[in-house]
Amino acid sequence: MLENEFILKGFEFVNIRDIDHITLTVTDIARSLRFYHEVFDLPIVTFEGDRQAVLVGKQKINFETVAAPHQPAAATPTPGSADLCLIAKDNLDDIQHHLKSYFVDIVEGPVERTGAHGQLTSLYVRDPDNNLIEISNYR
Repeated sequence: MLENEFILKGFEFVNIRDIDHITLTVTDIARSLRFYHEVFDLPIVTFEGDRQAVLVGKQKINFETVAAPHQPAAATPTPGSADLCLIAKDNLDDIQHHLKSYFVDIVEGPVERTGAHGQLTSLYVRDPDNNLIEISNYR
């Protein structure tokens, strides 16, 4: 048996390998959709009749408000409490220029970080609800 391996008799392991979506609690869904679509060029999709989200690669970001959370919801949905990293294909110099053209302040960066698959170079910005958004390139 490996050092960190353990076996639970009578239990089967859950084979989770990806994230499908996350949900951000925001104050204004239309404003958030506009920001993520225009600033990050993420396509808007409509699902379940009238709900809207943005696609990020194979995943999506859903939006909800404190006043109208989609059930079931987190115990304490709060705007501005998320911190997430988006991987970009464009170089960060071009991204910085693009962000400035939309008057998006860079909180920090470029800085070196470690991501799920190796070393990153990252810029940090805030969305309209003050969620911290890291925009990164793998080196």
